[in-house]
Amino acid sequence: MPQLTVKAIVTGVLLSIILSWANAYIGLFAGLTVSASIPAAVLSMAVLSLFKRSNILEHNIVQTAASAGESLAAGVIFTLPALLILNYWDVFDYWWVSVIAGVGGLLGVMYTIPLRHSLIVSENLAFPEGQATAQVLKAGQERGGEVRFLALGAGLGALLKLSETGLKLWDGIAQAAARVGDSIAYAGSNLSPALVGVGYIVGINIASLVLLGGLFSWNVALPVFGAFYLENNPEFAAAVAGMSAADAAFAIWSTQIRYLGVGAMITGGLWAIVSLRGSLVEAFRRGFGKSAATTAMAETDRDTPMRIVLSGVAVMAVFMWFIYYNVVDSAGISLAMTLLMVTTGFLFSAVAAYMAGLVGSSNNPVSGVTIATILFSSLLMLWLVGREDANAPAAVIMIGAVVCCAAAIGGDNMQDLKAGRIVGSTPYKQQVMQVVGVVSATFLLAPILNVLLTAYGIGPATSEQPDSLQAPQATLMASVAAGVLGDAELPWNMIATGAAVGVLIIVCDEVLKARKAGFRMPVLAVAVGIYLPVELAVPIFLGGLLSYLAKRARGGEAARSGSLLAAGLITGEALLGIFIAVVIVATGDKAPLALPFSAGSWLGMLALAAVAVLLYRAGARGNAAGSS
Repeated sequence: MPQLTVKAIVTGVLLSIILSWANAYIGLFAGLTVSASIPAAVLSMAVLSLFKRSNILEHNIVQTAASAGESLAAGVIFTLPALLILNYWDVFDYWWVSVIAGVGGLLGVMYTIPLRHSLIVSENLAFPEGQATAQVLKAGQERGGEVRFLALGAGLGALLKLSETGLKLWDGIAQAAARVGDSIAYAGSNLSPALVGVGYIVGINIASLVLLGGLFSWNVALPVFGAFYLENNPEFAAAVAGMSAADAAFAIWSTQIRYLGVGAMITGGLWAIVSLRGSLVEAFRRGFGKSAATTAMAETDRDTPMRIVLSGVAVMAVFMWFIYYNVVDSAGISLAMTLLMVTTGFLFSAVAAYMAGLVGSSNNPVSGVTIATILFSSLLMLWLVGREDANAPAAVIMIGAVVCCAAAIGGDNMQDLKAGRIVGSTPYKQQVMQVVGVVSATFLLAPILNVLLTAYGIGPATSEQPDSLQAPQATLMASVAAGVLGDAELPWNMIATGAAVGVLIIVCDEVLKARKAGFRMPVLAVAVGIYLPVELAVPIFLGGLLSYLAKRARGGEAARSGSLLAAGLITGEALLGIFIAVVIVATGDKAPLALPFSAGSWLGMLALAAVAVLLYRAGARGNAAGSS
């Protein structure tokens, strides 16, 4: 059957661009991204069904390219906004973003090619999204029903985003805060259907851990800090005393408490490397040994030749040397940065690929290993140039950006190749389409990021941009780089405490692992919950709970229609958010579609409840309307 056809390539390019935009928005907004392989597979079947002839291998080629664009966007938005927060950039520079994203994405593809046979064939790791995608592709004859749920979710997500952000019919957050003695109590929830969709897809285990981290951060650590430690900083205490209870809670959390999450993330990233060291060494040995020794092989086991892989890595390294030289103006330091980028990118792409095989791409510790890279790179730069070079923090972010893009693509790459293994695709043809997907998204990410920056703002909220996209991971990267290399002072006691909390979580997870428990405690899920505003964790938990209840109602796996409805909610809200941003930029009006009245948060809560009912019915009964 044909695979690399014109219609498949064009469809893959278009879906890669669209899904990269959607993932960029939702990642900046929520700090979490999800795998796009399944919705991409469904969309592929819908589009290619318009042609007289299409086959399962073409559908797999399309979803391979499309999901590569989505993963690349995650790597970009987790890191490059830090250059804005550090005031190194005023806007996203088109060519810099394109080169950094392109190099990182292509390295991610190249680095994981030698590992494909070891991880997918020899060790036969699960790669859950890859298996699920293959099942969707095999069930392609049912594609009309599949697309219906995806379209319904996209329509609902877009309509509710228009009502909340565009028409301003209701507030996007329902919250309450009060001062209790010398401390502060806070409770709140974001009313975004997309976050419910994220929770539904990642499942009850991860969603509950994100909420656990949020509750620990906001309902344990924050009140304790306010009651016993706030008075140690009289100037900050006086500033907080003049704020409302809600503003005071956010001020304490943003300047102190969230750094518990930083420490836990660093611990999690390092633990991911340590725990996989033996498996990775064996995978490298098998992968390179096989690549060198094999001369003839089946079509379904043929990878891109190693001479092309190594040549590609060398070309990408030269590109990045010039980028780093432009920043630090030193050939030797640029070479050290390039070598660090190449080696850590290789290591962490392998970690991401292996972890994707164990827990899936949506649960991959990409942010954790990137933070570890940022910290290590910052310490290296501190040793090489000290604090005198004002551009050193930006240089460190650029190392982390390439590594993050490579790791994000590395995990996605393996999921797609697992699906291809099941349906009978040729690996090197999928690897070609992964390159196509990366390149397609690369050159259109900077413009859409600048639209979002102009319309909403990116980074911590300000009086001028109260509804900014918070970019939590990028804010964290900027804080670490500036804390080590710049004038900013990091709350190292909080980071150390968070690292200790991370160790405790790892111990708990190892106990659960030894007992073969169904519920696990991956440290990075809790760390993300600590670091994110708790109002984001609540709807994510709601989505995870709905997924769990739907599975119970069916006595096993929830209907796939629920996951597709959830994916539609994410995509519809994200794309409508981008559309509103374009309107804001075009008109110069921050609220060009706003109506003269608002229902507060109650109407938004009712809308979210209705979405929850539909999502449960879709997962429990396979029908969003509620019939069996």
